[in-house]
Amino acid sequence: MISLATVRRALRHHRPQVADAPEARPAAVALILLEGPQGLEILLIRRAERADDPWSGQIALPGGRYGVGDRDLFATAVRETREETGVDLSGAERLGVLDDLHPRTPTLPPVVVRPFVFALARRAALVPSDEVQRAFWLPLRRLSEPNVRREVTLTLHGAVRTFPAYLVDDDVIWGMTERILTPFVDLVSNFRPDL
Repeated sequence: MISLATVRRALRHHRPQVADAPEARPAAVALILLEGPQGLEILLIRRAERADDPWSGQIALPGGRYGVGDRDLFATAVRETREETGVDLSGAERLGVLDDLHPRTPTLPPVVVRPFVFALARRAALVPSDEVQRAFWLPLRRLSEPNVRREVTLTLHGAVRTFPAYLVDDDVIWGMTERILTPFVDLVSNFRPDL
């Protein structure tokens, strides 16, 4: 089982890859961890169904595009998390940064997303905004259960495509969220402090 101490050590040694994409808009998400009764939990949201949202209805990490009032992308992650879930990260432990990534689908907006990893000392009340259908905590160990990791085939903009995903109960975690969570879980699961 992955502990918060292991995540701290693994991220202390991680050197995130920064994307050089001047044509893309910067964005940030927050991967928020909490020690729960079943081990580490992560905060996820299901985005509301909205015609103007290219990620409508998907399971995601709280976050969004860099705003003119944001000091930096860290501030973007903190602001977007508060706006979308009501969770205040100002007092949270900042654990590190993961690799930048961008959408692989040309129909999606050109953005570069920087994931920031936080730990909360205690469970915060979740107050989803109108952009969020629901916010929920998921035990991280669920992503390693048998048959949870699989491929899903989806029809997007008239084209049939297959993606790696996690199927947890009725939630399908795929796309950029899967592309953040999988390397994160691999990094902390395979971390060996003595190497």
